Amino acid sequence: MVNNNFKKINMKYFSSGLIVVAAFLIGSCASQKSGSKLTELGAIDKEGYVNLYNGKDMNNWNIMCRDKTDGLAAQVFTAGENGEMHVFKDFPDEYGFVDNKSGTHCMFFTNESYSRYSFKFEYKWGEKKYNNFNQFQYDAGLYFHVFDVAIWPKGIEYQVRYDHTKNENHTGCIWNSGAEFDWNADNTNEDVKQRTYLAPEEGGAPQEHRGGEHKVHKDAPFHGLDGQWNECEVIVMGNKYAVYKLNGKVVNVITNLSHSEGPIGLQAETAEVFYKNIKIKEFNEDIPIEKFLK
Repeated sequence: MVNNNFKKINMKYFSSGLIVVAAFLIGSCASQKSGSKLTELGAIDKEGYVNLYNGKDMNNWNIMCRDKTDGLAAQVFTAGENGEMHVFKDFPDEYGFVDNKSGTHCMFFTNESYSRYSFKFEYKWGEKKYNNFNQFQYDAGLYFHVFDVAIWPKGIEYQVRYDHTKNENHTGCIWNSGAEFDWNADNTNEDVKQRTYLAPEEGGAPQEHRGGEHKVHKDAPFHGLDGQWNECEVIVMGNKYAVYKLNGKVVNVITNLSHSEGPIGLQAETAEVFYKNIKIKEFNEDIPIEKFLK
């Protein structure tokens, strides 16, 4: 039920993973065969999104793990039974959980940089708990406008996280790692770190610049541990704005970004997680933010 309260490893380390398109050009539609399935290399769906994952290979992805000598680093990303990406599929139970090891904290980045686009993916949590889980619970994420490609990258994160101890959603929260932007929030909470996103027209007030977490709207719809998929989208328009959506609802917005482009990366962090339908649609020009605030 939906709850309305809301580094570098050769591709040989991936046992049946992803494929990325060498160029994500919307103009390439003409070269696609009609009736292409989304699981094919570079297939474009009816909405113009280019598929980035076909469940077979890790070609053209830049994969990084914190400790590449860790014997399990080669097994972080595998293909699931239905073609989805399965993170930490065959790991020993609670690996790194008790002693706080994090050698298999990994990320996979695009080799290209992107500026104006919509990026979509779906995820759901598995049952196993790993690296530093006792501190961060179910934790992963998407980074964009990355300006320092690393295990702990510099850029802006669309958090993917769930705190099961409080049944509290953090997916859609912004984690700021070295960037600058404008953000509005509900000022009724005196603790600035606990303030949640609120649009200006709903009473949201500008907040002082800071790093770390910028909380998602309090009414963001999410799936925790019910086995259901969450649909995530971030719409980025250069340095103009970024709109975060979760299960179809706008749940966070930032404007006046300090960076206008960068690679995109997804995380494997503290728990078993599944990703699917990873895809992107680029825009050739700026589009007014109002188009996406629906």
